[in-house]
Amino acid sequence: MEPAVSAVSPESNHTWSATGGGCQWEVTDRARLCRFLCYGGEGHVYTAREEENLSLQSAGALMSMLQEGRGAEVVEEIKKLAREGRAVRPGPSFFALALCSQHSELKTRQAAFKALREVCRDPAQLFAFIQKKKELKEGMKCGIWGRALRKAVSDWYNEQDAMSLAAAVTKCKQSEGWSHRDLLRLCHTKPANEAIALICKYATKGWKEVQVAYANKENSEEVDRVLSYLEAVEKVKHSCDEMEVIHLIEEHKLEREQLLTDHLKSRQVWRALLKEMPLQAVLKFLGKMTASKILEPGNPETQAVCERIQCETALKKARIHPFSLLMSLEIYKRGQGYQGKKKWEPDSSVIKAMESAFYKSFVNVEPAGRRFIVAVDVSTSLSSVVPGTPISTAIAAAAIAMMFVRTEADTEVLAYSEGTVVPCAVTADMTLAEVTSELVKVPSGSTDCTLPVTWATERDRAADVFVVLTNNPLWPFSASPAETLQKHRRKTGASSKLVICGLTSNGSALADTEDRGLLSICGFDLGALSVIRNLAQDLI
Repeated sequence: MEPAVSAVSPESNHTWSATGGGCQWEVTDRARLCRFLCYGGEGHVYTAREEENLSLQSAGALMSMLQEGRGAEVVEEIKKLAREGRAVRPGPSFFALALCSQHSELKTRQAAFKALREVCRDPAQLFAFIQKKKELKEGMKCGIWGRALRKAVSDWYNEQDAMSLAAAVTKCKQSEGWSHRDLLRLCHTKPANEAIALICKYATKGWKEVQVAYANKENSEEVDRVLSYLEAVEKVKHSCDEMEVIHLIEEHKLEREQLLTDHLKSRQVWRALLKEMPLQAVLKFLGKMTASKILEPGNPETQAVCERIQCETALKKARIHPFSLLMSLEIYKRGQGYQGKKKWEPDSSVIKAMESAFYKSFVNVEPAGRRFIVAVDVSTSLSSVVPGTPISTAIAAAAIAMMFVRTEADTEVLAYSEGTVVPCAVTADMTLAEVTSELVKVPSGSTDCTLPVTWATERDRAADVFVVLTNNPLWPFSASPAETLQKHRRKTGASSKLVICGLTSNGSALADTEDRGLLSICGFDLGALSVIRNLAQDLI
């Protein structure tokens, strides 16, 4: 008998065994770390829209890897996550980086501080990192502002383009209880050049001292540009003249965050902002602009917004996800913010443009390159609303199925209920309404989330990932999900994973499991799709 041979795939978090019939699905410390960095928990459950509750107790794998001298490996995972945009929530990465930055091992601390600029890309993220360090140090009777942190924060400011830094500093002045003035004073920053020095003086001393210091100086072209920009920001802060505010917005490309609340009561100011407003912000404020009569049927602003919303180049540049667009569309059609009191009469041309943009935005979804079976529970699951959204579970299930069909080359969609599994003829050219109609053809009945896996196993239909969509997965199973999945792996030889998504659920369908290929999603949001993709690619 040949001895067992095992190897670790460099691209995955699990161990392969030549005699184990495929994959040994142990949840390693590295897998737990990646889960923690992705969504703030080490377990097999992702809960949509749940607030982070980060602590040393919730980061056991992170602590274990640090104790084993694997701090540099942890920092590399944090950087990789930030670089690839895979984190569902940013807080865990800042928490982990802060922990690494004050670890006893010098190599780990150095790696963490060197990674600061790459992980914390804007002021809000930098402030969040500093606050995490403060919280971790509170019980340790020592300061956080050592030489290494002072240098790392100074480098964060010094390594940026001056105009980009000027915009960032004036759009996000403070957050998490910290301001630029606090950070620059505490780290004793020595500016790398005159333009950075100007911005630092502005942030720490204020505009009046900048005016005095630079009044009679011969300045470089870059310094003059920064001075002109900061002067515009200051003028806007003190201006009650609508025409002056509009002129400053248009000349210096000022953004909403740099204006006063009173300025945003003006339709003309909003029209000026619209010309350079990021597409994500346009979608966010469509209802507000309609309610305020900035967007009215047939007016030039409405026509321009409609053209931009459905412009493929603009959608690609902004990387708008279809599910994000669907959320915006459903809120706009509803005529009222999901949480706010503001109401509006939806404009049919805007709705039509958003529907067009929804279908065009599928090009922004990066394929995982796996074989998917997407199974939709049609028992009672399509008659509710996904919590925290205006989207019905029927529409959500159809949109999720569409996403996989349109972006993954090998996807099969199933509907299941009362012991019946029915393949659905969902194709890439179908509309959302057509897909929804196709899903609800199957008669309703009781729920058993293991049926789609059993169906595929009996037909020798190998799948890399089963995505099972249901209303609430807490129903009796004919067999445990883990056992059902293991049978499929043995029968087909596939390294299959199973995601059970309870669209309206607050509970998990899975008992505590050490099978890394099983995951529960409670509720649904855009982050859930990232979690599924990360699992499919062996990244968590």
